[in-house]
Amino acid sequence: MAFPDKPTAHLLGSNGPVHALAYSASPGTYILTGSADRTIRLYNPFPSTTVPEVRSTAKPAIPQGRLIQTYAAHGYEVLSIDVARDNERFASGGGDRSVFLWDVATAVTTRRFGGNAQGHSARINCVSFAGDGDSLVVSGGFDTTVRMWDTKSNSFKPIQVLDEARDSITSLLVHGPEVVVGSVDGRVRSYDIRMGRCTTDVLGTSVTSLNMTRDGRTMLVSTLDSKLRLMDRDKGTCLRTYSNPGWKNEELRVQSLLGGKEKYVVAGDEMTAEPNANGEGRVWAWDLISGKLVAKVTVPWGPQGFEQRKRVVGRDGKEKPRSNIISCMAWRDDGWGDQYCVGGTSGVVTVFGAL
Repeated sequence: MAFPDKPTAHLLGSNGPVHALAYSASPGTYILTGSADRTIRLYNPFPSTTVPEVRSTAKPAIPQGRLIQTYAAHGYEVLSIDVARDNERFASGGGDRSVFLWDVATAVTTRRFGGNAQGHSARINCVSFAGDGDSLVVSGGFDTTVRMWDTKSNSFKPIQVLDEARDSITSLLVHGPEVVVGSVDGRVRSYDIRMGRCTTDVLGTSVTSLNMTRDGRTMLVSTLDSKLRLMDRDKGTCLRTYSNPGWKNEELRVQSLLGGKEKYVVAGDEMTAEPNANGEGRVWAWDLISGKLVAKVTVPWGPQGFEQRKRVVGRDGKEKPRSNIISCMAWRDDGWGDQYCVGGTSGVVTVFGAL
């Protein structure tokens, strides 16, 4: 299977950059987006009643996904979303230092963790469900801590605080009884919650993204030295490094993941190496085994009508072009599905893959 590089749907509605994406749990096909406009949106990317746009060109229009529900409670930008396995709940975190637990059907928050002396003291960068029946939510933030919250308890205090990091927590993932955390301090810490043990891997430069293979034996780590590394979790060694002269990641938190049933390593682009005057973004894909670049995918700014947002007025009063920095992405069925979606500066989420 060749790497999917043709847009198949646009998701519209955000009034600012998109910072977080998540698919509904398998076998779901819905997509949740978290935006700088403080709102979370639920879409059906391929509704059966899609009406194509009317255009003068012969080129077929890219269909637009259907907005199903809007979730509004955050007071600041939304930076992370995770969906429970039963698809009835999801968790979100962001600039308001609180973790929100949502009921999907009613669009209301059922719990709010933090916002008090026991919560995070700065923005929350990442959230994830954990525990039996997704009874826990784990959050990591700019305040260098990871906090674990019991969704079934009435307590407003975290049941555990992990504070070994010396800089901002940028990413976390949960694998069974393990919580794995990436930090700007250049370290990946793996906590075995049952054994009370912490294993630290030193990368030497800021960690921005983590993704793990399904068997839990290897992990993809993104760092701010323009490299992606596939790490052997048992030995702590680097199995493969992915890079390219045209791809730079030195400033921003750009997400990477494993896709195509763990055949590909996929990453966004902060657009500092080769700025694009057309405002288009890029997604890069490498072969997991060989490490060779297999695709450089162009991501449109959006459908017709979004061109006016490509320019901003600088301090000198002159218009400046903007690039569609692709900073977040999600692959259906945790990397094993038939489609993926990407989002960034333009506020338009683009879906690639099978219709």
